Amino acid sequence: MEKSYTLSEVAHLLSVSKETLRRWDVTGRLAPIRLPNNYRRYTLESLKNFEASKFLFDPSEENEFQFRPIRPFSVVELFAGAGGLALGLEKAGLHCHTLNELDHWACETLRANRPHWRVIEGDVSHVSFSDHQGKIDVVTGGFPCQAFSYAGKKRGLEDARGTLFYEFARVVKEIQPLICVGENVRGLCTHDNGKTLAGMKDILDDLGYDVIPPQILKAIFYQVPQKRERLLLVGLKKDLGLKFSYPKPHNEVYSLKHALKAGPLYDCDVPLASGQAYPLRKQQIMSMVPAGGYWRDLPLDVQKEYMLKSFYLGGGKTGMARRIHWDEPCLTLTTSPAQKQTERCHPEETRPFTTREYARIQTFPDDWQFKGSMNQIYKQIGNAVPVNLAHAMGKQLIKTLNEYYIAQELRQRFYDDPN
Repeated sequence: MEKSYTLSEVAHLLSVSKETLRRWDVTGRLAPIRLPNNYRRYTLESLKNFEASKFLFDPSEENEFQFRPIRPFSVVELFAGAGGLALGLEKAGLHCHTLNELDHWACETLRANRPHWRVIEGDVSHVSFSDHQGKIDVVTGGFPCQAFSYAGKKRGLEDARGTLFYEFARVVKEIQPLICVGENVRGLCTHDNGKTLAGMKDILDDLGYDVIPPQILKAIFYQVPQKRERLLLVGLKKDLGLKFSYPKPHNEVYSLKHALKAGPLYDCDVPLASGQAYPLRKQQIMSMVPAGGYWRDLPLDVQKEYMLKSFYLGGGKTGMARRIHWDEPCLTLTTSPAQKQTERCHPEETRPFTTREYARIQTFPDDWQFKGSMNQIYKQIGNAVPVNLAHAMGKQLIKTLNEYYIAQELRQRFYDDPN
């Protein structure tokens, strides 16, 4: 059977809305295959003329040797959470030297899985990293998006005081790594009309870092079966010739079945685990929703009962009463799979995803154990950076560091022996 993609997947692939795709269907620009219930599937062949989909047709393989570290490269991570970013970077070949996290149970998760990692539990504002100066290659951190009044070049870093970006920038200033990487939600791009992001870039520039254009990475393009997006902010220490490129998209988009069933991502079906349950009436309502459907697939009277005042408001609200389909990537996971605004219902069983299903959708390995109550575990997993997305970024960081140190060695050889 020829490879095909859903309406939602193609919207992500081409960075257009579903409404645009439906309009293209009418005009003939991009015609789908029609399935029962008016579902659309798009063949690979139909996408070949779109620049954004070129990676799907590129059979070339990058030379994996460029992603193998030529020497130990070290990372300090702030706001480490349950370890999604750190684990992905470790998987790529980076050494996680120190991790800082405020949440106790997330720290317990890190310690349980990686006893050799140095985990500093507590408020980052109370931790000094001055003793790491010149010893760390990369500083990373998923600081929360907080507005601050930036007054140009007058006060620089001081403008961001009281925010966690200030702490991230302070640690960068103390350590002076070759590369700093901040990750955040895509909303940072437009936060305070773009002023927050502009201020962050200017502050890193003041600290001696060239900030390459921030980019939103869609997790579905990096072997993650989830429609999650993360904004990456990468700074390279100035005047050292450092060059960085964001990872190229993988030429396969994985779906929920790849997360929960044996296949290219996991060699066995998802293990049994604990999970939340729906109250009786909600279970009755969710049982009426087909796989891939949401509240609009309910009978009209049930729609009104379930949605209440939201029924009469505008917007699609497609996360409400949502049952995920086996053949689509999961919607972005939240800190709870059963909240009314963001249901993530199993495709066959009428229940939220279990904690282990949650972990698989975030591409954690099955042997990664989470500590704390069930709700705390959902929170840790929902807030994490997908491991495979972090792995893709880690490989690019290694490539950048390899090229830098190789150039350093060649320059040193030239100076030692100019003939």
